[in-house]
Amino acid sequence: MMETLSALPPFWLGVLGSVLAGLVGTSVGGAPVFVLRVLPARLGNALLSFAAGVMLAATFFSLLLPALELAGEATGGRVPAATGAILALATGGLVMAGTHRLSPHEHLGRGREGPLVQRIRRVWLFVIAIAIHNFPEGLATGVAAGNPVRLPDEIPGLGVVVGIGLQNIPEGLAVALGLLSLGHGRTMAFLVAAATGLIEVLGGIVGAGAVSLSSTLLPWALAFAAGAMLFVISHEIIPETHRSEAKGTISATIALFAGFGTMLFLDHTLG
Repeated sequence: MMETLSALPPFWLGVLGSVLAGLVGTSVGGAPVFVLRVLPARLGNALLSFAAGVMLAATFFSLLLPALELAGEATGGRVPAATGAILALATGGLVMAGTHRLSPHEHLGRGREGPLVQRIRRVWLFVIAIAIHNFPEGLATGVAAGNPVRLPDEIPGLGVVVGIGLQNIPEGLAVALGLLSLGHGRTMAFLVAAATGLIEVLGGIVGAGAVSLSSTLLPWALAFAAGAMLFVISHEIIPETHRSEAKGTISATIALFAGFGTMLFLDHTLG
């Protein structure tokens, strides 16, 4: 199986990685909607915070560090490599900030307040927000898994694929339960949750296509994807998971450490 996957062209390996991390991850996350109706708030925050920890570790160990190494080889010096990586990182964050500003979005924690119409609007805006921020995750997966620079029988980006797939599980669950709380059927809630992962596949196609067309883009594409993910982590997920925590509780912080440690282990052992 590993030999078959490693023999795939870089582009198709990147697309496959985004399908596994995005579509499969969100589908697995949405599946419990068939047996659950309510997720305790603290548990939901902990799951999303775990996802933030996974994404944070992936940003540094699976995207930025390889970007700096490859940029050093491409530019022949540490200063231009670091400068270029920082510029690409900032560009990724700015693009995501612009997308975030121009698109409708809402935090899940506000979804149950106010009249029914407002509640419906806020839950659906949360679904849109999840779908939108899945794009940079797919971009990161496509770039990492579609890396044309690889050793024989190596599957590049495996740690990123597994890590982002893991962090998509609580997001898929949050979307499915949010829709279920509005009275939508379990099947529809599951299908919509799974569909948010399709945006990740689109991002994977873009990322894998970019690095397949030109390997010289790889370090800058990795840093760009890292910047986009870092914006999502800092601006969306971490504030959301800490908003509703009672004073003195640190469950979300503990979960973030757990997610960070999990991704660090996966990246070190899977490469």
